[in-house]
Amino acid sequence: MKPGNFDDAQREYCRKTLEGYYAFYPRPLPPELEIDWSLMRLISQADQAMGELSGAGQLLPNPHLLIRPYLRREAILSSRIEDTHADMGQLALFEEEEDGDDLRTPDVREVANYVCALERGLERVKELPISIRLIKELHAILLRDVRGGESTKTPGEFRRSQNWIGPKGCTLTEATYVPPPPGEILGILGQWETYLHADTPEPALVKVALMHYQFEAIHPLLDGNGRIGRLLITLFLCDHGCLSQPLLYLSGFSDETREDYYRHLLNVSQKGAWREWVEYFLRGVRLQAQYALKDTQTILEWYERYQTRLKCGKRVPQEAPRVLDRIFANPVISIARHAERMDVSYHNAKRGVEYWVEEGLLVEATGQKRNRIFVANAILNLMAGPSPPVNAEAPDAEQRLGGPDGIAPVRAPTPPYVRFSAYGG
Repeated sequence: MKPGNFDDAQREYCRKTLEGYYAFYPRPLPPELEIDWSLMRLISQADQAMGELSGAGQLLPNPHLLIRPYLRREAILSSRIEDTHADMGQLALFEEEEDGDDLRTPDVREVANYVCALERGLERVKELPISIRLIKELHAILLRDVRGGESTKTPGEFRRSQNWIGPKGCTLTEATYVPPPPGEILGILGQWETYLHADTPEPALVKVALMHYQFEAIHPLLDGNGRIGRLLITLFLCDHGCLSQPLLYLSGFSDETREDYYRHLLNVSQKGAWREWVEYFLRGVRLQAQYALKDTQTILEWYERYQTRLKCGKRVPQEAPRVLDRIFANPVISIARHAERMDVSYHNAKRGVEYWVEEGLLVEATGQKRNRIFVANAILNLMAGPSPPVNAEAPDAEQRLGGPDGIAPVRAPTPPYVRFSAYGG
């Protein structure tokens, strides 16, 4: 990393270390940020979209119907930014089978860990604020049993060696960005934590944008910085009452605009371009909140239609309502696992699943006589819906998928991207 890559005002934060290389020391938050009518309008639009989504979350009759699918979508898209790929079908199947020893699915395990870390974080912030301690807890979950996790990635610990970001094979001096040395991490993170909990005048959506940049600039972990940093956005929004339920999958916008995402982060470090970063972040919040609201409304409509079928006069197995709830939380189900989870007989679980096969909601996916897996393809494809186009209004989910009675093929994973990641992990 070379000081010449930094503007005059930012060059003082690019300092030579005792070891002789240059590293970036982010200044304490908040920065000077001019807020004019244009930015206020963007803040208002993002805040309104978030409020509408939060209101929809408060009206959910069964919040678990939507929370876990949205956590999965955020996990899939956040991990995809770091070139870790799993689709909704793979993740749902992995969770249903709990096949922790399947070495053929290392990417799926990493994404499943992200879901677990996010769920854990949402529970923990009810009693423990976002903090250095919480980051370590979530990082340990994120890297649990992953490739090289114990030996090289130090799960649950901050890095004790210098990392850097740049083209493959580059040295410290050739790197695009070098975060602060390991000996400085706790002090800078302490300032970051103090800012999070300080009573400051900026709106919450601006504050979370500043928080996210700063965490990525500190880059305190050997692996998982990007995923933990984006996970903290969801925790902050829920903890500060911006969202009643974690229904926002903001990583969809970052994934669709990943070149801009990394460029804006790097420009804050090199050019002090805070305004451009905040505007980018707010546009993402506005669009993703609008998109999530439409999906939320569609999923609720579908759920109510299937609930109506349970009251149509036809004899309904006792377990059919709970099977319906389960497949809206995870559209992949096995009879044996459902019986075990709900503490019901295998016979009752089987009758409940077969009812929804007869209704056309579930199809058997294995072709086996034993250990069969059933999939609700229409629901799965809705939950795995594509990220929105960044310059267009989001289409209604039913327009994308053809309605709840259509059986569509499971969406394939997006091919891996080959690119340089400026703030990876």
